[in-house]
Amino acid sequence: MLFAGLLATSVMAQEAKTGWNFGALPAVTFSTDQGFQYGALVNLFDYGDGSIYPDYFHRIYVEASTFTKGSSILRVMYDSDYLIKGIRYAVDLSYMPDFAYDFYGFNGFASVYNKAWVDDEMNPDYRSRLFYAMQRHLFRFKNDFIGNIGQNNWHWNAGLSIQNFKVKDLDVSKFNKGKDPEDPKYLDPDEPTLYEYYKNSGLISADEADGGWITGIKGGISYDSRDQRACPMNGIWAETGIEVVPEFLGAESSFGKFYLTWRQYFTLKENDLSFAYRLGFQQTLFGEVPFYYQGQVIVSELRGALSEGLGGSKTIRGLLRNRVVGDGFAYGNAELRWKMLRFKFINQNWYLGTNYFFDAGMVTSLIDVDVTDLEDYLEGNADDYYIGGKDKLHMAAGLGLKVVMNENFIISADIGKALKEQDGSMEFYIGLNYLF
Repeated sequence: MLFAGLLATSVMAQEAKTGWNFGALPAVTFSTDQGFQYGALVNLFDYGDGSIYPDYFHRIYVEASTFTKGSSILRVMYDSDYLIKGIRYAVDLSYMPDFAYDFYGFNGFASVYNKAWVDDEMNPDYRSRLFYAMQRHLFRFKNDFIGNIGQNNWHWNAGLSIQNFKVKDLDVSKFNKGKDPEDPKYLDPDEPTLYEYYKNSGLISADEADGGWITGIKGGISYDSRDQRACPMNGIWAETGIEVVPEFLGAESSFGKFYLTWRQYFTLKENDLSFAYRLGFQQTLFGEVPFYYQGQVIVSELRGALSEGLGGSKTIRGLLRNRVVGDGFAYGNAELRWKMLRFKFINQNWYLGTNYFFDAGMVTSLIDVDVTDLEDYLEGNADDYYIGGKDKLHMAAGLGLKVVMNENFIISADIGKALKEQDGSMEFYIGLNYLF
């Protein structure tokens, strides 16, 4: 009966929304990266008199949730084009502890991923299901500003972010709580993780091993001709800039990074079918970047709780999270989007959509790794962990489902398959928003 009712209302015209509208949901989702999520989130939109719908005057997003694999999100975000005259402003205040943050080494395929070591299903080579994990707790206060250049689609971008990364060895006792030592899921407290190998051999310096502060100052330009932000049907959204992190503001050392992102959208069938692609490039320009910051993907404005990878729900869907980390990297996403069913429900405008995607990326500039340090620490060959050499293309493909309210509140589910065994297997994600 519910399906019939939705279908009957699908032909009704989409009406403009006014005033404050909100979507409040229990945050019950799943990601192969992080496990099941439980908690709550609220997404509030102020449409005012409805004259700019589906755009909005103000948005407030609040989330408090935790994941079964050991991470949590406590986040408040606000964005608006109307708080500061002529400037789009977005502010994000977050605390995200992660007790099993993925760490697969440096330089993509140069670092070996051994699936047997984490497979606890009667595998004789099994070491620990969390061999490729460490603790990483992140505090972030991020401010982004976008202003117009003249009366066209060009904009200037600026940003100030203050972040604190706390890195530790895996807390095995947390994951063993309530488990018998004979339980296959019980973790051997004497089994070191890959992070510990890197730290103890000196591949990660003692100064960086426990994390630190990163205060970044960002500036750049962007071009935006999208017809709509949440799911554009046509237009271009491109941005480029430089982020500088000075040592005198608390970082381990001074460094700078260049970033470039190009996104383009094409209408194939008006209102219903579109093709979108994204190309990105990031490169360290100067200085020594702490290992815990190398995975950050710099953008003019956050689209979700995290922007890092490559690998995972926000960059290359289907790859292991953070599988591809380097001093420079390039990535791309191609996606066909179909808004296949529109309807009204609980006095709100909805549509069901699907997306079909291909994602890829690779390290273009290697982090300096002296493998002899690892060999000396192991007292033997390091080929089981690091084989070196230039990286090659990491690829994945998949499809997704979108449930969208009032064009802006987007519940998303994607499933991706890595095309090479060294990148993992099948990954599944439920979250918010289109990827780009």
